[in-house]
Amino acid sequence: MEDIITLDYGSGGKKTSQLIENLLLPRLLNEELEKLSDGAILDGSDKLVFSTDSFVVKPYFFPGGDIGKLAVCGTVNDICMCGGVPKYLSLGLIIEEGLPLKHLEKIISSISEAAKECSVTVSTGDTKVVERGFGDGIYVNTSGIGFLKYPWLSNKNIRDGDAVIVTGNIGEHGTAVMLARDGLLSSDSIVSDCAPLIDLAAKICEYGHSVRVMRDPTRGGIATTLNEFVNGSPFSIEINEDAVPISPSVKSACDILGIDPLYCANEGRILFIAAENEAQSLIDALRKHKDGRDCAMIGHVTSRFPGKVTVKTPFGGTRIVQKLSGAQLPRIC
Repeated sequence: MEDIITLDYGSGGKKTSQLIENLLLPRLLNEELEKLSDGAILDGSDKLVFSTDSFVVKPYFFPGGDIGKLAVCGTVNDICMCGGVPKYLSLGLIIEEGLPLKHLEKIISSISEAAKECSVTVSTGDTKVVERGFGDGIYVNTSGIGFLKYPWLSNKNIRDGDAVIVTGNIGEHGTAVMLARDGLLSSDSIVSDCAPLIDLAAKICEYGHSVRVMRDPTRGGIATTLNEFVNGSPFSIEINEDAVPISPSVKSACDILGIDPLYCANEGRILFIAAENEAQSLIDALRKHKDGRDCAMIGHVTSRFPGKVTVKTPFGGTRIVQKLSGAQLPRIC
């Protein structure tokens, strides 16, 4: 690790893993934290799922959403990916002096609307104001609690031959934020996919133990999440680049910006692994949902290159895809 913290350590890729594994885990290690999941499953009269996230997206308004909607959906989705049903949220606001009141009103309205859509209650919170120039407008922290409903989800359940499925077009959130930032480019055709995943997650989990593990591939995109699925395991994942759903407008924008869409952030997609014999049935069911119309099987689990993710290119070659290295697109969530 370096002597100072750089933006790379917030990318969700290799540097983030170094920060977690070399600094945080050795000092805070416990059985639940060690799993490095999107949330923690806690014992009680009923098992609880607990997750927390902080949102520093720039700009805080972007096509398809804003920091308020993103904060609710992000934490709710993390609970769902752990097999939980979200119920309660805390809300922490760090507001910079000078933020226009109308901007704050719009953000709080987005939080309210998203919470109602997700059937969650904002049950506690805190607000701080910092001096002008020290808060970039507004930062939001949300913590969520839900009840565990689907307890079997784990990358330890992955088996050779399993199917790799994504519920829709990739890269739309990261691309939308990039286009909205600093007026680099403008496009009305690309909006963030930011959305709650409660219904899609429940539909997937109806297939029981045929579904091995699922995640929402946010920072670092599907490439980083796929690596997390097989890291340290005897299995590898092989995906077909032509099979990965991506809209023409996002693909064109990524080409212009020099961004690999496999690493581009998503905020309304589920990446999951399921038994191959149930894959087509799952895809057919998910395509009937408004947020799953572009659901596709993009690859399979193999044992050819343990712990690695490989991509078959349109030209017949194969390349290894690693976790995101560096801050390809900082401040996207």
